[in-house]
Amino acid sequence: MQALYIILGAMAVLIPGLFVISMFLPSTVKVVRTRVVPASVTAVFQQVNILKNWEGWSPWHQLDPGMQLTYSDVESGVGAHFRWKSKHPQVRKGMLSITEIRLYEYIGLDMQFMEQRKVKGYFRFEPARNGTLVTWGLFAEMGQHPGRRLMGMMMDKWVGKDFERGLENLKRACTRNLEV
Repeated sequence: MQALYIILGAMAVLIPGLFVISMFLPSTVKVVRTRVVPASVTAVFQQVNILKNWEGWSPWHQLDPGMQLTYSDVESGVGAHFRWKSKHPQVRKGMLSITEIRLYEYIGLDMQFMEQRKVKGYFRFEPARNGTLVTWGLFAEMGQHPGRRLMGMMMDKWVGKDFERGLENLKRACTRNLEV
């Protein structure tokens, strides 16, 4: 019986404690990664803009190459989107759509992972000495919910690794295309 009181006491301290801590956490989350890709801005931009190309470099496509993909009739640019469905626990179900384009400079995205809230993603492309500096980022509004704010603390760790892998894969995909 004493063990039950200890557990209840710990929960009585932890739950309100986490709630109070979450009030001081930011309500927005940013994840950003950059990489120089040894290819022209045009080539790298097209690798991202044409959504079917993502199958060759997206970190999520590589986790489950057998996932079900459904593409929009529009292949690239504003309005292009795809949905995926997977049995892989890190991929599951989601959607990605292009919402904004500044030719050879910027691609704005809406992304939704595992039926959570939509997040805003983007790619920036800048000429660099040895190719193109590519920035892949996302901006998520976590709201006032304490659980979401606590989850927001982990976003950089979770999604950042995927972005790093994806940028490295993008670099390889663009390099392969140069060799052809």
